[in-house]
Amino acid sequence: MKKIFLYGAPASGKTTLGALLAGALDARHVDLDAEIAASAGRSIPEIFAVEGEAGFRDREAAALAAVCAADGAAVVSLGGGSLLRDANRWLCERAGEVFCLRTPSDEELQRRLGTAPGSRPLGDRARERAAHYASFPLRIEGWFDLGNSLVVVGRGIAGAVLAGERAAADETVARLYPGLFGDGGARLVASIPSGERHKNVGTVSSLWSAFAAAGLGRRDRVAAVGGGVTGDLTGFAAATWMRGMDWINVPTTLLAMVDASTGGKTGCDLPEGKNLAGAFHFPRLVVVDADFLSTLPEELLAAGRAEMIKHEVIAGVRAGEGTAKGAVPTAAEIAANLLVKVGIVKEDPFERTGLRMKLNCGHTVGHAVEKLSGYALAHGAAVAIGCVEEARIAAARALAPAGWPAELAARFAAAGLPTEIPPEIDRARIDETMKGDKKRAGDVIAFALPCGWGNVRIEKIDLGKEPLFRRKYLPDYATQRVLRWLLEGGV
Repeated sequence: MKKIFLYGAPASGKTTLGALLAGALDARHVDLDAEIAASAGRSIPEIFAVEGEAGFRDREAAALAAVCAADGAAVVSLGGGSLLRDANRWLCERAGEVFCLRTPSDEELQRRLGTAPGSRPLGDRARERAAHYASFPLRIEGWFDLGNSLVVVGRGIAGAVLAGERAAADETVARLYPGLFGDGGARLVASIPSGERHKNVGTVSSLWSAFAAAGLGRRDRVAAVGGGVTGDLTGFAAATWMRGMDWINVPTTLLAMVDASTGGKTGCDLPEGKNLAGAFHFPRLVVVDADFLSTLPEELLAAGRAEMIKHEVIAGVRAGEGTAKGAVPTAAEIAANLLVKVGIVKEDPFERTGLRMKLNCGHTVGHAVEKLSGYALAHGAAVAIGCVEEARIAAARALAPAGWPAELAARFAAAGLPTEIPPEIDRARIDETMKGDKKRAGDVIAFALPCGWGNVRIEKIDLGKEPLFRRKYLPDYATQRVLRWLLEGGV
């Protein structure tokens, strides 16, 4: 692992994040200010009082040079002005990578530290140094401590974290980002074929074989680099390898970034249904790097937007309502959206209180439609359809206003997502397929029904007594194609 230097405005969280990140990576944590104080035998304010800022900066430069010269992996929390000297910046960039943290707002700074009477507000310093902080290309826009998992959201940060790790990567990602692997990067121990059809026990078995060939043991860890399929499979293989091995998740699709990467759910599909074999196995670290989105096709961006809209429904915050179809979300937007999910996961990590079930909004119908399509329908598209269909169920049961399904459908459609069950899917089979859902008890299924913005209700429905989907009064798909051909001039 390269040395990672955390930099940014005072009170941006460098010391707290540094300790957490070092723990997740099994690296040494260095708080540069603490090193300076220990060397001087006095506190930082005392150094400033006795030696002035120039004296403190000289001590800071000497301490930084010693840290950069030391062997071994380290996460280093820097002071807010440590890299104002060009020589200090050169040392850090030569020894590793500098991650610059988002500057908190003045209100947030005041909340965190307050302002001592007569002192200069920290917000003034942050504004004066704004251009300086902006000159560092690797950014951290947000981070969340789930207790058993650390989530870091930023831009350009994946490479430094992956350096020296053993990794299982989606084969397409490995081809698109060869610089992440090999010399100076991660050691690729397994390549995972792309697509939901490969999310099966056979692929898990191949990962176990790769772990054995790489000599991985219980005290080792593996990084998953890819979309939700890669993360689910690698996490499940890690959970069951020698009864549990640590792992790091580096999601590369928007869908994985805002959904699968942060919940600790791992698993694979069975012929009987999605994710029926699995385990809760939280990654030590989740690295959400928005730079991966630059190579993502528009349909996969839309798939990720489906989960983001679902989070908006749960939280009642329509933050992305005006987002244009195909727009690439920023790291800051992803961090803000993730706040909804991580807040729920932190309160109910193992789905014991029922709160976390809200995250299944749209998924009961969505998973059934996805399976009946033979997984030709992307997961995000299935979730969009599922949310709208479940909103219709809510409205039919007088749990939501009559106009709510159309309002929600318009929100998904604006993001380029489908909102109707494809005509080739037999609606009469949806009820039976939903009976394979993990949340069933006999024929009773617990639905997380979207009933309005900020209103998701858990409702149990007995599909044996109250089937929800019946064949619409329409010709079957093959007949529709013949009728269309005749109408278009066929004979």
